[in-house]
Amino acid sequence: MDNLSGYANRPFAFVLRYLRERPASHICILSAVIAAVACSVGTQYGVKFLVDGLSGGPDNGSNVWLAFALLVSLIAADNLLWRIAGWIASFTFVGVTGDLRRDMFRHLTGHAPSYFSDRLPGMLTSRITATSNAVFSVENMFIWNVLPPCIATVAAISLIGTVSLQMSAVLIVIAGGMVVTMFRLAAAGKPLHDDFADKAAAVDGEMVDVINNMPLVRAFCGLSFEHERFDATVKRELTARRRSLWYLEKLRLTHAAVTVALTVAILAWAITLWQSRSATTGDVVLVCTLGISILSATRDLAVALVDVTQHVARLTEALATVLLPHELCDHPEAEPLIKSGAAITFNNISFNYPGAGTVFDKFNLRIHPGQRVGLVGQSGGGKSTLFVLLQRFYDVQQGNITIDGQDISRVTQQSLREAISVVPQDISLFHRSIMENIRYGRPNATDDEVLRAAIAARCDFVETLPEGLDTMVGDRGVKLSGGQRQRIAIARAFLKDAPILLLDEATASLDSESEEAIREALSRLMRGRTVVAIAHRLATLRHFDRVVMLKAGKIIEDGSPDRLMQGQGPYRELVTQEMRRLAKHAA
Repeated sequence: MDNLSGYANRPFAFVLRYLRERPASHICILSAVIAAVACSVGTQYGVKFLVDGLSGGPDNGSNVWLAFALLVSLIAADNLLWRIAGWIASFTFVGVTGDLRRDMFRHLTGHAPSYFSDRLPGMLTSRITATSNAVFSVENMFIWNVLPPCIATVAAISLIGTVSLQMSAVLIVIAGGMVVTMFRLAAAGKPLHDDFADKAAAVDGEMVDVINNMPLVRAFCGLSFEHERFDATVKRELTARRRSLWYLEKLRLTHAAVTVALTVAILAWAITLWQSRSATTGDVVLVCTLGISILSATRDLAVALVDVTQHVARLTEALATVLLPHELCDHPEAEPLIKSGAAITFNNISFNYPGAGTVFDKFNLRIHPGQRVGLVGQSGGGKSTLFVLLQRFYDVQQGNITIDGQDISRVTQQSLREAISVVPQDISLFHRSIMENIRYGRPNATDDEVLRAAIAARCDFVETLPEGLDTMVGDRGVKLSGGQRQRIAIARAFLKDAPILLLDEATASLDSESEEAIREALSRLMRGRTVVAIAHRLATLRHFDRVVMLKAGKIIEDGSPDRLMQGQGPYRELVTQEMRRLAKHAA
Protein backbone atom coordinates (compact mmCIF):
# COMPACT_ATOMS: atom_id res chain seq x y z
CA MET A 1 0.00 0.00 0.00
CA ASP A 2 1.40 3.40 -0.96
CA ASN A 3 1.24 6.47 1.25
CA LEU A 4 -2.29 7.89 1.55
CA SER A 5 -1.29 11.23 3.09
CA GLY A 6 -1.33 12.88 -0.34
CA TYR A 7 -5.12 12.46 -0.40
CA ALA A 8 -5.77 14.30 2.89
CA ASN A 9 -7.33 17.31 1.14
CA ARG A 10 -8.29 15.64 -2.16
CA PRO A 11 -11.52 13.67 -1.57
CA PHE A 12 -12.34 13.17 -5.27
CA ALA A 13 -8.82 11.95 -6.05
CA PHE A 14 -9.13 9.58 -3.08
CA VAL A 15 -12.37 8.11 -4.44
CA LEU A 16 -10.91 7.87 -7.96
CA ARG A 17 -7.97 5.87 -6.59
CA TYR A 18 -10.33 3.07 -5.54
CA LEU A 19 -12.38 3.25 -8.72
CA ARG A 20 -9.21 2.56 -10.70
CA GLU A 21 -8.57 -0.58 -8.65
CA ARG A 22 -11.76 -2.15 -10.10
CA PRO A 23 -11.91 -0.66 -13.61
CA ALA A 24 -13.75 -3.48 -15.40
CA SER A 25 -16.62 -3.60 -12.88
CA HIS A 26 -17.10 0.16 -12.89
CA ILE A 27 -17.03 0.32 -16.70
CA CYS A 28 -19.70 -2.41 -16.87
CA ILE A 29 -21.89 -0.53 -14.36
CA LEU A 30 -21.40 2.74 -16.22
CA SER A 31 -22.20 1.18 -19.59
CA ALA A 32 -25.32 -0.53 -18.26
CA VAL A 33 -26.62 2.69 -16.68
CA ILE A 34 -25.99 4.76 -19.84
CA ALA A 35 -27.75 2.15 -21.97
CA ALA A 36 -30.65 1.92 -19.48
CA VAL A 37 -31.17 5.69 -19.46
CA ALA A 38 -31.00 5.78 -23.26
CA CYS A 39 -33.71 3.11 -23.39
CA SER A 40 -35.78 5.00 -20.83
CA VAL A 41 -35.63 8.22 -22.84
CA GLY A 42 -36.18 6.21 -26.02
CA THR A 43 -39.52 4.97 -24.68
CA GLN A 44 -40.77 8.55 -25.04
CA TYR A 45 -39.93 8.37 -28.74
CA GLY A 46 -41.63 4.97 -28.87
CA VAL A 47 -44.77 6.57 -27.46
CA LYS A 48 -44.56 9.24 -30.21
CA PHE A 49 -44.47 6.54 -32.91
CA LEU A 50 -47.37 4.75 -31.29
CA VAL A 51 -49.48 7.91 -31.06
CA ASP A 52 -48.71 8.88 -34.66
CA GLY A 53 -49.56 5.35 -35.77
CA LEU A 54 -52.84 5.41 -33.91
CA SER A 55 -53.64 8.80 -35.45
CA GLY A 56 -53.51 7.15 -38.90
CA GLY A 57 -56.53 4.99 -38.09
CA PRO A 58 -57.05 1.19 -38.22
CA ASP A 59 -55.56 0.95 -41.70
CA ASN A 60 -52.18 1.82 -40.19
CA GLY A 61 -52.11 -1.36 -38.08
CA SER A 62 -48.67 -2.61 -39.15
CA ASN A 63 -47.02 0.64 -38.06
CA VAL A 64 -48.92 0.56 -34.80
CA TRP A 65 -47.71 -2.94 -33.95
CA LEU A 66 -44.17 -2.04 -35.00
CA ALA A 67 -44.27 0.95 -32.67
CA PHE A 68 -45.73 -1.31 -29.98
CA ALA A 69 -42.87 -3.83 -30.38
CA LEU A 70 -40.29 -1.03 -30.22
CA LEU A 71 -41.86 0.43 -27.08
CA VAL A 72 -42.08 -2.94 -25.31
CA SER A 73 -38.47 -3.78 -26.24
CA LEU A 74 -37.22 -0.46 -24.88
CA ILE A 75 -39.15 -0.90 -21.62
CA ALA A 76 -37.82 -4.46 -21.16
CA ALA A 77 -34.24 -3.46 -21.97
CA ASP A 78 -34.51 -0.48 -19.59
CA ASN A 79 -35.51 -2.66 -16.63
CA LEU A 80 -33.06 -5.47 -17.44
CA LEU A 81 -30.08 -3.12 -17.75
CA TRP A 82 -30.85 -1.48 -14.40
CA ARG A 83 -30.89 -4.90 -12.74
CA ILE A 84 -27.57 -5.84 -14.34
CA ALA A 85 -26.01 -2.59 -13.13
CA GLY A 86 -27.43 -3.12 -9.62
CA TRP A 87 -26.16 -6.71 -9.44
CA ILE A 88 -22.60 -5.74 -10.42
CA ALA A 89 -22.69 -2.71 -8.10
CA SER A 90 -23.68 -4.87 -5.13
CA PHE A 91 -20.26 -6.54 -5.35
CA THR A 92 -18.19 -3.62 -6.60
CA PHE A 93 -19.29 -0.83 -4.26
CA VAL A 94 -19.08 -3.07 -1.20
CA GLY A 95 -15.60 -4.16 -2.30
CA VAL A 96 -14.50 -0.53 -2.56
CA THR A 97 -15.55 0.15 1.04
CA GLY A 98 -13.55 -2.87 2.18
CA ASP A 99 -10.46 -1.75 0.24
CA LEU A 100 -10.45 1.76 1.64
CA ARG A 101 -11.14 0.67 5.24
CA ARG A 102 -8.21 -1.73 5.12
CA ASP A 103 -5.92 0.96 3.69
CA MET A 104 -7.09 3.65 6.11
CA PHE A 105 -6.67 1.33 9.09
CA ARG A 106 -3.11 0.55 8.01
CA HIS A 107 -2.39 4.26 7.59
CA LEU A 108 -3.99 5.11 10.94
CA THR A 109 -1.97 2.50 12.82
CA GLY A 110 1.22 3.86 11.23
CA HIS A 111 0.97 7.13 13.13
CA ALA A 112 3.33 7.91 16.01
CA PRO A 113 2.13 7.79 19.65
CA SER A 114 1.91 11.60 19.74
CA TYR A 115 -0.86 11.47 17.13
CA PHE A 116 -3.04 9.20 19.29
CA SER A 117 -2.33 11.10 22.50
CA ASP A 118 -4.01 14.19 21.02
CA ARG A 119 -7.17 12.45 19.73
CA LEU A 120 -9.98 10.30 21.09
CA PRO A 121 -9.87 6.71 19.78
CA GLY A 122 -13.61 6.73 19.18
CA MET A 123 -13.36 9.78 16.95
CA LEU A 124 -10.64 8.13 14.86
CA THR A 125 -12.51 4.86 14.36
CA SER A 126 -15.73 6.74 13.59
CA ARG A 127 -13.92 8.70 10.87
CA ILE A 128 -12.87 5.50 9.10
CA THR A 129 -16.48 4.31 9.24
CA ALA A 130 -17.68 7.74 8.09
CA THR A 131 -15.28 7.64 5.15
CA SER A 132 -16.48 4.19 4.12
CA ASN A 133 -20.13 5.22 4.36
CA ALA A 134 -19.53 8.50 2.53
CA VAL A 135 -17.69 6.85 -0.37
CA PHE A 136 -20.40 4.18 -0.62
CA SER A 137 -23.10 6.90 -0.65
CA VAL A 138 -21.24 9.05 -3.18
CA GLU A 139 -20.74 6.09 -5.53
CA ASN A 140 -24.37 5.06 -5.25
CA MET A 141 -25.68 8.58 -5.67
CA PHE A 142 -23.47 9.25 -8.68
CA ILE A 143 -24.54 6.07 -10.47
CA TRP A 144 -28.24 6.10 -9.53
CA ASN A 145 -29.00 9.80 -8.91
CA VAL A 146 -26.46 12.04 -10.66
CA LEU A 147 -25.46 10.28 -13.88
CA PRO A 148 -28.97 9.21 -15.06
CA PRO A 149 -30.48 12.74 -14.94
CA CYS A 150 -27.45 14.11 -16.80
CA ILE A 151 -27.74 11.52 -19.58
CA ALA A 152 -31.53 11.79 -19.66
CA THR A 153 -31.38 15.56 -19.98
CA VAL A 154 -28.87 15.48 -22.84
CA ALA A 155 -30.79 12.73 -24.68
CA ALA A 156 -34.17 14.39 -24.15
CA ILE A 157 -33.00 17.78 -25.37
CA SER A 158 -31.52 16.12 -28.46
CA LEU A 159 -34.84 14.43 -29.24
CA ILE A 160 -36.79 17.63 -28.70
CA GLY A 161 -34.45 19.27 -31.21
CA THR A 162 -36.00 17.02 -33.89
CA VAL A 163 -39.29 18.83 -33.29
CA SER A 164 -38.21 22.39 -32.42
CA LEU A 165 -34.61 23.60 -32.30
CA GLN A 166 -35.77 26.78 -30.58
CA MET A 167 -37.40 24.85 -27.75
CA SER A 168 -34.33 22.64 -27.47
CA ALA A 169 -32.06 25.68 -27.15
CA VAL A 170 -34.27 27.24 -24.47
CA LEU A 171 -34.30 24.01 -22.49
CA ILE A 172 -30.50 23.76 -22.69
CA VAL A 173 -30.16 27.24 -21.20
CA ILE A 174 -32.78 26.64 -18.50
CA ALA A 175 -31.54 23.18 -17.49
CA GLY A 176 -27.88 24.25 -17.44
CA GLY A 177 -28.66 27.38 -15.47
CA MET A 178 -30.67 25.48 -12.86
CA VAL A 179 -27.96 22.86 -12.31
CA VAL A 180 -25.15 25.43 -12.03
CA THR A 181 -27.17 27.66 -9.70
CA MET A 182 -28.22 24.80 -7.43
CA PHE A 183 -24.70 23.40 -7.31
CA ARG A 184 -23.25 26.78 -6.32
CA LEU A 185 -25.87 27.29 -3.66
CA ALA A 186 -25.20 23.77 -2.36
CA ALA A 187 -21.46 24.47 -2.22
CA ALA A 188 -22.15 27.66 -0.24
CA GLY A 189 -23.62 25.48 2.52
CA LYS A 190 -20.37 23.49 2.93
CA PRO A 191 -19.44 25.12 6.29
CA LEU A 192 -22.75 23.91 7.73
CA HIS A 193 -22.15 20.37 6.46
CA ASP A 194 -18.55 20.41 7.76
CA ASP A 195 -19.76 21.54 11.19
CA PHE A 196 -22.29 18.71 11.28
CA ALA A 197 -19.63 16.14 10.30
CA ASP A 198 -17.34 17.37 13.08
CA LYS A 199 -20.11 17.32 15.71
CA ALA A 200 -21.21 13.82 14.67
CA ALA A 201 -17.65 12.50 15.08
CA ALA A 202 -17.46 14.12 18.53
CA VAL A 203 -20.52 12.14 19.68
CA ASP A 204 -18.86 8.84 18.76
CA GLY A 205 -15.62 9.86 20.44
CA GLU A 206 -17.42 10.90 23.63
CA MET A 207 -19.26 7.57 23.88
CA VAL A 208 -16.11 5.47 23.44
CA ASP A 209 -14.17 7.62 25.92
CA VAL A 210 -16.81 7.17 28.64
CA ILE A 211 -17.30 3.44 28.02
CA ASN A 212 -13.53 2.84 28.17
CA ASN A 213 -13.44 4.58 31.55
CA MET A 214 -16.58 3.12 33.14
CA PRO A 215 -14.76 1.89 36.29
CA LEU A 216 -13.52 5.44 36.88
CA VAL A 217 -16.97 6.91 36.19
CA ARG A 218 -18.64 4.60 38.70
CA ALA A 219 -15.91 5.00 41.31
CA PHE A 220 -16.41 8.76 41.36
CA CYS A 221 -20.22 8.66 40.96
CA GLY A 222 -19.89 10.38 37.61
CA LEU A 223 -22.84 8.82 35.79
CA SER A 224 -25.11 11.85 36.16
CA PHE A 225 -22.32 14.19 35.11
CA GLU A 226 -21.48 12.07 32.06
CA HIS A 227 -25.15 11.81 31.09
CA GLU A 228 -25.49 15.60 31.17
CA ARG A 229 -22.20 16.04 29.28
CA PHE A 230 -23.29 13.55 26.62
CA ASP A 231 -26.71 15.19 26.32
CA ALA A 232 -24.96 18.50 25.63
CA THR A 233 -22.72 16.87 23.00
CA VAL A 234 -25.73 15.27 21.28
CA LYS A 235 -27.61 18.58 21.42
CA ARG A 236 -24.76 20.33 19.60
CA GLU A 237 -24.74 17.58 16.97
CA LEU A 238 -28.51 17.78 16.47
CA THR A 239 -28.40 21.57 16.16
CA ALA A 240 -25.65 21.33 13.53
CA ARG A 241 -27.59 18.64 11.67
CA ARG A 242 -30.80 20.68 11.65
CA ARG A 243 -28.96 23.70 10.25
CA SER A 244 -27.47 21.52 7.52
CA LEU A 245 -30.85 19.97 6.63
CA TRP A 246 -32.73 23.28 6.77
CA TYR A 247 -30.32 24.76 4.26
CA LEU A 248 -30.84 21.78 1.94
CA GLU A 249 -34.63 22.06 2.23
CA LYS A 250 -34.49 25.75 1.28
CA LEU A 251 -32.64 24.78 -1.90
CA ARG A 252 -35.14 22.05 -2.71
CA LEU A 253 -38.09 24.37 -2.13
CA THR A 254 -36.58 26.99 -4.45
CA HIS A 255 -36.00 24.38 -7.15
CA ALA A 256 -39.54 23.00 -6.78
CA ALA A 257 -41.10 26.44 -7.30
CA VAL A 258 -39.00 27.08 -10.42
CA THR A 259 -39.78 23.60 -11.78
CA VAL A 260 -43.57 24.08 -11.48
CA ALA A 261 -43.43 27.41 -13.32
CA LEU A 262 -41.30 26.02 -16.14
CA THR A 263 -43.45 22.90 -16.52
CA VAL A 264 -46.52 25.06 -17.06
CA ALA A 265 -44.65 27.12 -19.66
CA ILE A 266 -43.42 24.05 -21.56
CA LEU A 267 -46.94 22.57 -21.70
CA ALA A 268 -48.40 25.81 -22.97
CA TRP A 269 -45.70 26.10 -25.63
CA ALA A 270 -46.33 22.55 -26.85
CA ILE A 271 -50.07 23.16 -27.22
CA THR A 272 -49.37 26.41 -29.16
CA LEU A 273 -47.20 24.49 -31.62
CA TRP A 274 -49.97 21.96 -32.17
CA GLN A 275 -52.56 24.68 -32.75
CA SER A 276 -50.37 26.27 -35.43
CA ARG A 277 -49.94 22.83 -37.06
CA SER A 278 -46.17 23.05 -36.49
CA ALA A 279 -46.20 19.69 -34.72
CA THR A 280 -48.12 16.43 -34.94
CA THR A 281 -50.06 14.97 -32.07
CA GLY A 282 -47.16 12.58 -31.48
CA ASP A 283 -44.71 15.48 -31.48
CA VAL A 284 -46.77 17.28 -28.85
CA VAL A 285 -46.83 14.14 -26.68
CA LEU A 286 -43.07 13.74 -27.17
CA VAL A 287 -42.30 17.36 -26.31
CA CYS A 288 -44.55 17.33 -23.27
CA THR A 289 -43.23 14.08 -21.86
CA LEU A 290 -39.60 14.92 -22.59
CA GLY A 291 -39.96 18.48 -21.31
CA ILE A 292 -41.43 17.23 -18.05
CA SER A 293 -38.70 14.56 -17.89
CA ILE A 294 -35.99 17.19 -18.33
CA LEU A 295 -37.36 19.38 -15.56
CA SER A 296 -37.80 16.35 -13.28
CA ALA A 297 -34.27 15.23 -14.13
CA THR A 298 -32.83 18.62 -13.21
CA ARG A 299 -34.76 18.44 -9.94
CA ASP A 300 -33.39 14.99 -9.17
CA LEU A 301 -29.92 16.09 -10.21
CA ALA A 302 -30.03 19.21 -8.06
CA VAL A 303 -31.26 17.24 -5.04
CA ALA A 304 -28.57 14.59 -5.61
CA LEU A 305 -25.82 17.21 -5.93
CA VAL A 306 -26.96 18.83 -2.69
CA ASP A 307 -26.84 15.45 -0.92
CA VAL A 308 -23.47 14.63 -2.48
CA THR A 309 -21.98 17.86 -1.10
CA GLN A 310 -23.04 16.78 2.39
CA HIS A 311 -21.41 13.37 2.00
CA VAL A 312 -18.29 14.93 0.49
CA ALA A 313 -18.07 17.26 3.51
CA ARG A 314 -18.01 14.24 5.83
CA LEU A 315 -15.49 12.52 3.59
CA THR A 316 -13.22 15.59 3.46
CA GLU A 317 -13.31 16.04 7.23
CA ALA A 318 -12.48 12.39 7.87
CA LEU A 319 -9.62 12.30 5.36
CA ALA A 320 -8.11 15.50 6.75
CA THR A 321 -7.96 13.87 10.19
CA VAL A 322 -6.84 10.32 9.41
CA LEU A 323 -4.61 10.81 6.35
CA LEU A 324 -2.13 13.20 7.90
CA PRO A 325 1.47 12.33 6.98
CA HIS A 326 3.14 9.87 9.33
CA GLU A 327 5.40 11.56 11.83
CA LEU A 328 7.83 8.63 11.91
CA CYS A 329 8.84 6.91 8.70
CA ASP A 330 11.63 4.55 7.75
CA HIS A 331 14.62 6.27 6.19
CA PRO A 332 14.69 5.78 2.39
CA GLU A 333 17.89 3.77 2.79
CA ALA A 334 16.88 1.98 6.00
CA GLU A 335 18.26 -1.55 6.43
CA PRO A 336 17.10 -4.27 8.86
CA LEU A 337 18.82 -4.16 12.24
CA ILE A 338 21.66 -6.67 12.51
CA LYS A 339 21.56 -8.31 15.93
CA SER A 340 25.08 -8.90 17.19
CA GLY A 341 25.23 -8.30 20.92
CA ALA A 342 22.65 -5.65 21.82
CA ALA A 343 24.95 -2.81 22.93
CA ILE A 344 22.92 0.39 23.41
CA THR A 345 24.31 3.91 23.15
CA PHE A 346 22.58 7.25 23.68
CA ASN A 347 25.05 9.56 21.99
CA ASN A 348 24.80 13.26 22.88
CA ILE A 349 21.03 13.30 22.44
CA SER A 350 18.75 16.31 22.91
CA PHE A 351 14.99 15.82 23.06
CA ASN A 352 11.76 17.51 24.02
CA TYR A 353 8.15 16.46 23.54
CA PRO A 354 6.10 18.63 21.15
CA GLY A 355 4.93 21.72 22.99
CA ALA A 356 6.82 20.81 26.17
CA GLY A 357 10.12 21.69 27.81
CA THR A 358 13.47 20.01 27.28
CA VAL A 359 13.82 16.47 28.66
CA PHE A 360 17.42 15.74 27.57
CA ASP A 361 20.18 18.12 26.55
CA LYS A 362 23.34 16.46 25.17
CA PHE A 363 22.66 13.29 27.16
CA ASN A 364 25.07 10.35 26.95
CA LEU A 365 24.68 6.76 28.16
CA ARG A 366 26.30 3.52 27.03
CA ILE A 367 24.95 0.09 27.98
CA HIS A 368 27.16 -2.92 27.25
CA PRO A 369 25.85 -6.16 25.70
CA GLY A 370 24.22 -8.46 28.27
CA GLN A 371 24.35 -5.79 30.97
CA ARG A 372 21.47 -5.33 33.40
CA VAL A 373 20.88 -1.64 34.03
CA GLY A 374 18.33 -0.16 36.40
CA LEU A 375 17.01 3.37 35.94
CA VAL A 376 15.98 5.14 39.13
CA GLY A 377 15.04 8.65 40.13
CA GLN A 378 12.05 10.87 40.75
CA SER A 379 9.20 11.22 38.27
CA GLY A 380 10.03 13.50 35.37
CA GLY A 381 13.69 12.54 35.35
CA GLY A 382 13.50 10.96 31.88
CA LYS A 383 13.34 7.22 32.63
CA SER A 384 10.21 6.49 30.58
CA THR A 385 11.40 8.85 27.86
CA LEU A 386 14.53 6.74 27.38
CA PHE A 387 12.25 3.74 26.82
CA VAL A 388 10.13 5.43 24.14
CA LEU A 389 13.19 6.90 22.42
CA LEU A 390 14.93 3.51 22.32
CA GLN A 391 11.83 2.03 20.64
CA ARG A 392 11.77 5.05 18.30
CA PHE A 393 8.29 6.22 19.16
CA TYR A 394 9.81 9.70 18.84
CA ASP A 395 12.91 10.97 17.06
CA VAL A 396 15.57 12.91 18.94
CA GLN A 397 16.21 16.50 17.89
CA GLN A 398 20.00 16.11 18.14
CA GLY A 399 22.47 13.26 18.51
CA ASN A 400 21.59 9.63 17.85
CA ILE A 401 20.76 6.32 19.49
CA THR A 402 22.55 3.21 18.33
CA ILE A 403 22.18 -0.53 18.86
CA ASP A 404 25.38 -2.41 18.07
CA GLY A 405 26.63 0.73 16.36
CA GLN A 406 23.59 1.03 14.08
CA ASP A 407 21.66 4.30 14.22
CA ILE A 408 18.07 3.30 15.01
CA SER A 409 16.76 6.10 12.76
CA ARG A 410 18.49 4.37 9.82
CA VAL A 411 17.11 0.86 10.43
CA THR A 412 13.59 -0.34 9.70
CA GLN A 413 11.13 0.18 12.54
CA GLN A 414 9.93 -3.41 12.16
CA SER A 415 13.39 -4.88 12.72
CA LEU A 416 14.09 -2.46 15.58
CA ARG A 417 11.02 -3.48 17.54
CA GLU A 418 11.57 -7.15 16.79
CA ALA A 419 14.82 -6.81 18.75
CA ILE A 420 13.08 -5.40 21.85
CA SER A 421 10.73 -7.05 24.33
CA VAL A 422 8.77 -4.86 26.74
CA VAL A 423 7.09 -5.76 30.02
CA PRO A 424 5.27 -2.56 31.01
CA GLN A 425 3.69 -1.62 34.30
CA ASP A 426 0.35 -0.83 32.65
CA ILE A 427 -0.35 -4.05 30.77
CA SER A 428 -2.21 -3.88 27.46
CA LEU A 429 -4.26 -6.95 26.56
CA PHE A 430 -6.61 -7.52 23.65
CA HIS A 431 -10.16 -8.73 24.15
CA ARG A 432 -9.01 -12.17 23.01
CA SER A 433 -7.99 -15.44 24.63
CA ILE A 434 -4.97 -15.81 26.92
CA MET A 435 -3.39 -17.98 24.22
CA GLU A 436 -3.76 -15.23 21.61
CA ASN A 437 -2.45 -12.54 23.95
CA ILE A 438 0.70 -14.53 24.75
CA ARG A 439 1.19 -15.52 21.11
CA TYR A 440 1.25 -11.81 20.21
CA GLY A 441 4.92 -11.94 21.16
CA ARG A 442 5.54 -14.26 18.19
CA PRO A 443 2.43 -14.79 16.01
CA ASN A 444 3.83 -17.89 14.26
CA ALA A 445 4.57 -19.71 17.54
CA THR A 446 3.05 -23.17 18.05
CA ASP A 447 0.64 -23.99 20.85
CA ASP A 448 3.39 -25.93 22.63
CA GLU A 449 5.72 -22.92 22.51
CA VAL A 450 2.99 -20.70 23.94
CA LEU A 451 2.36 -23.23 26.70
CA ARG A 452 6.07 -23.36 27.58
CA ALA A 453 6.21 -19.56 27.75
CA ALA A 454 3.16 -19.54 30.05
CA ILE A 455 4.80 -22.11 32.33
CA ALA A 456 8.09 -20.17 32.38
CA ALA A 457 6.18 -17.02 33.41
CA ARG A 458 4.41 -18.98 36.17
CA CYS A 459 0.93 -18.51 34.67
CA ASP A 460 -0.29 -21.34 36.90
CA PHE A 461 -3.59 -19.51 37.46
CA VAL A 462 -4.61 -20.72 33.97
CA GLU A 463 -5.18 -24.19 35.40
CA THR A 464 -8.03 -22.87 37.57
CA LEU A 465 -9.86 -21.31 34.61
CA PRO A 466 -12.63 -23.40 32.97
CA GLU A 467 -11.28 -22.84 29.45
CA GLY A 468 -7.59 -22.65 30.34
CA LEU A 469 -5.50 -20.80 27.78
CA ASP A 470 -8.60 -20.33 25.64
CA THR A 471 -10.22 -18.10 28.30
CA MET A 472 -11.24 -14.67 27.00
CA VAL A 473 -9.64 -11.91 29.08
CA GLY A 474 -12.24 -9.16 28.48
CA ASP A 475 -11.63 -5.57 27.43
CA ARG A 476 -7.99 -4.71 28.31
CA GLY A 477 -7.91 -7.88 30.47
CA VAL A 478 -10.63 -6.75 32.88
CA LYS A 479 -11.46 -10.37 33.81
CA LEU A 480 -7.96 -10.94 35.22
CA SER A 481 -6.20 -9.54 38.26
CA GLY A 482 -3.28 -7.14 37.92
CA GLY A 483 -0.82 -9.88 38.78
CA GLN A 484 -2.31 -12.27 36.24
CA ARG A 485 -2.11 -9.65 33.51
CA GLN A 486 1.51 -8.99 34.44
CA ARG A 487 2.39 -12.67 34.14
CA ILE A 488 0.79 -12.84 30.69
CA ALA A 489 3.01 -9.92 29.68
CA ILE A 490 6.06 -11.75 30.99
CA ALA A 491 5.03 -14.90 29.08
CA ARG A 492 4.70 -12.77 25.95
CA ALA A 493 8.27 -11.52 26.45
CA PHE A 494 9.49 -15.10 26.97
CA LEU A 495 7.90 -16.11 23.69
CA LYS A 496 9.32 -13.16 21.74
CA ASP A 497 12.86 -14.01 22.87
CA ALA A 498 14.34 -10.63 21.85
CA PRO A 499 17.96 -9.66 22.72
CA ILE A 500 16.90 -6.42 24.46
CA LEU A 501 14.45 -6.45 27.38
CA LEU A 502 12.76 -3.36 28.80
CA LEU A 503 11.10 -3.73 32.21
CA ASP A 504 8.91 -1.04 33.71
CA GLU A 505 8.60 -2.18 37.34
CA ALA A 506 7.54 -5.59 36.07
CA THR A 507 6.68 -6.96 39.53
CA ALA A 508 4.70 -3.94 40.70
CA SER A 509 1.26 -5.55 40.28
CA LEU A 510 2.10 -8.97 41.68
CA ASP A 511 0.72 -10.28 44.94
CA SER A 512 3.22 -11.29 47.62
CA GLU A 513 2.48 -15.00 47.22
CA SER A 514 3.63 -15.14 43.61
CA GLU A 515 6.20 -12.33 43.65
CA GLU A 516 9.25 -14.48 44.38
CA ALA A 517 8.27 -17.04 41.76
CA ILE A 518 7.94 -14.28 39.19
CA ARG A 519 11.28 -12.79 40.22
CA GLU A 520 12.80 -16.18 39.46
CA ALA A 521 11.05 -16.27 36.08
CA LEU A 522 12.30 -12.77 35.32
CA SER A 523 15.79 -13.80 36.30
CA ARG A 524 15.68 -16.57 33.69
CA LEU A 525 14.16 -14.19 31.16
CA MET A 526 16.96 -11.65 31.67
CA ARG A 527 19.72 -14.22 31.25
CA GLY A 528 21.86 -13.51 28.20
CA ARG A 529 19.98 -10.33 27.33
CA THR A 530 20.64 -6.62 27.59
CA VAL A 531 18.16 -5.42 30.20
CA VAL A 532 17.04 -1.89 31.00
CA ALA A 533 14.61 -1.63 33.89
CA ILE A 534 12.74 1.26 35.44
CA ALA A 535 12.56 0.52 39.15
CA HIS A 536 10.56 2.24 41.85
CA ARG A 537 11.25 -0.48 44.41
CA LEU A 538 15.01 -0.43 44.67
CA ALA A 539 15.17 -3.94 46.13
CA THR A 540 14.48 -5.30 42.63
CA LEU A 541 17.90 -4.01 41.51
CA ARG A 542 20.08 -5.78 44.04
CA HIS A 543 21.24 -8.36 41.46
CA PHE A 544 21.67 -5.86 38.62
CA ASP A 545 25.06 -4.99 37.16
CA ARG A 546 24.49 -1.25 37.21
CA VAL A 547 22.20 1.48 38.48
CA VAL A 548 21.80 4.80 36.67
CA MET A 549 20.15 7.56 38.68
CA LEU A 550 18.48 10.33 36.68
CA LYS A 551 17.35 13.79 37.70
CA ALA A 552 15.94 16.37 35.28
CA GLY A 553 17.35 14.53 32.29
CA LYS A 554 20.88 14.18 33.68
CA ILE A 555 22.81 11.29 35.22
CA ILE A 556 23.64 12.14 38.82
CA GLU A 557 24.94 8.70 39.82
CA ASP A 558 26.08 5.64 37.90
CA GLY A 559 27.60 2.40 39.18
CA SER A 560 26.92 -1.05 40.59
CA PRO A 561 24.34 -1.26 43.43
CA ASP A 562 27.02 -2.35 45.92
CA ARG A 563 29.41 0.48 45.02
CA LEU A 564 26.67 3.11 45.19
CA MET A 565 25.58 1.80 48.59
CA GLN A 566 29.12 2.25 49.86
CA GLY A 567 29.05 5.93 48.95
CA GLN A 568 27.09 8.78 50.46
CA GLY A 569 25.16 9.80 47.33
CA PRO A 570 21.46 10.10 46.53
CA TYR A 571 21.07 6.39 45.67
CA ARG A 572 22.14 5.31 49.17
CA GLU A 573 19.76 7.90 50.60
CA LEU A 574 16.85 6.52 48.53
CA VAL A 575 17.59 2.94 49.59
CA THR A 576 17.78 3.99 53.23
CA GLN A 577 14.43 5.78 52.97
CA GLU A 578 12.85 2.71 51.38
CA MET A 579 14.21 0.42 54.09
CA ARG A 580 12.77 2.72 56.76
CA ARG A 581 9.36 2.70 55.09
CA LEU A 582 9.39 -1.11 54.87
CA ALA A 583 10.45 -1.46 58.51
CA LYS A 584 7.75 0.97 59.61
CA HIS A 585 5.16 -0.92 57.55
CA ALA A 586 6.28 -4.26 59.01
CA ALA A 587 6.00 -2.87 62.53
